Amino acid sequence: MWKIGILLFPGVEELDFVGPFEVLSYVNKLAPASTQVLLVAEETTELRAFNGLRILPDVTLTACPDLDILVVPGGKGRLAAMKNANLRQFIQAQANQARFITSVCTGAFLLAEAGLLTGRQATTYHECLDELSRYGVEVLTAKVVDAGRIITAGGVSSGLELGFYLLQKMFGPDMARQVARKIEYSPEIPLD
Repeated sequence: MWKIGILLFPGVEELDFVGPFEVLSYVNKLAPASTQVLLVAEETTELRAFNGLRILPDVTLTACPDLDILVVPGGKGRLAAMKNANLRQFIQAQANQARFITSVCTGAFLLAEAGLLTGRQATTYHECLDELSRYGVEVLTAKVVDAGRIITAGGVSSGLELGFYLLQKMFGPDMARQVARKIEYSPEIPLD
């Protein structure tokens, strides 16, 4: 079973994390116990996303197990989150052992602040590409950018593409296509 953590913080953009959550969880309907997707935050008390969605995280940063994949979403709350030492240390610790560290939209800035994007190719929300380049990042305009263990996805809806891209890496293109058909979504990235 793949252990996947989605990092949450106040002001996170809902679709940034709900898209990958849906795709990476849905696989369990086709192949039970394939993934365990955890919502991770500083505390397990309710937090409010940018558009008002109230969320109860599953596990705290300190109680979170070692993950196979970490997904870091963005949103307006990233401005405070990217300067949060606890979040930065959590990302760095997971990066030391996880198979993949990923971001959606402006979640890339949390990876940049953790020192994970310097000298790499990456993407983010289209209005923030120049800002990300100031971290020594080779910025690309793409739905998903694979830089080895670090994978970044573009704007808000790109979290869906990230989810399919990860499914393909974990279980192969056939499973990714099956999930896409089941949720009636046509990913913009090729599933091959």
